[in-house]
Amino acid sequence: MATILLLEDDASLCETLVDLLGIEGFGVTVASDAQEALSLTLKQEFDCYLFDVNVPFQNGFDLLSSLRSCGDTTPTIFITALGDIASLSRAFGAGAEDYLKKPFDFEELIVRLRALLKRTRAIEDERICAGTFTYHLGRNVLYHHDQRLSLTAYEHKIVGMLFRSRGAVVAKEALLYTLGEGEESSEGSLRVMMSHLRKLGLEIETIRGLGYRLETL
Repeated sequence: MATILLLEDDASLCETLVDLLGIEGFGVTVASDAQEALSLTLKQEFDCYLFDVNVPFQNGFDLLSSLRSCGDTTPTIFITALGDIASLSRAFGAGAEDYLKKPFDFEELIVRLRALLKRTRAIEDERICAGTFTYHLGRNVLYHHDQRLSLTAYEHKIVGMLFRSRGAVVAKEALLYTLGEGEESSEGSLRVMMSHLRKLGLEIETIRGLGYRLETL
């Protein structure tokens, strides 16, 4: 059963969506404001987010931007009364996969949901293994055996690059560029992150003067 986080502060619409989505076989968890939604994303994983935009504490666009910056790649559909091009642009700029203007036809929502989940699940099924570690491409999640490992947003970026290039050298400059600006992009910070990843058990070799390589065995 696919699980959905519904962020909606209209109680009547929320109740209707929960009932109808339940009939269609979806499991729905409800948040009435952005803070509650953020808290729920930290406690459990969802297959999809359905976000309204104008909700208490923080608008849906900014909430999704924050989630994306932390490595959360959960597919997202905005459902909102905002139909202007600027809002549409903000939605996709924040990282949304789809956008549906209120009032909408429920059957259209279901079609869009199923199509989105089909696409993302095909991606999520892709995984890369290195020894006893598995990296899930779609969700940018690292597992050791069956245990999901907790990483910072910056460590997620590093792990993604290392696994995609496993067995080959990833240039130090490329890693620093991916980390972006700020203290995290310093060579010292990069070494600290690599040290932490090694403590988790990842076989990461330092190639002096070049970069790092993830061993495949």
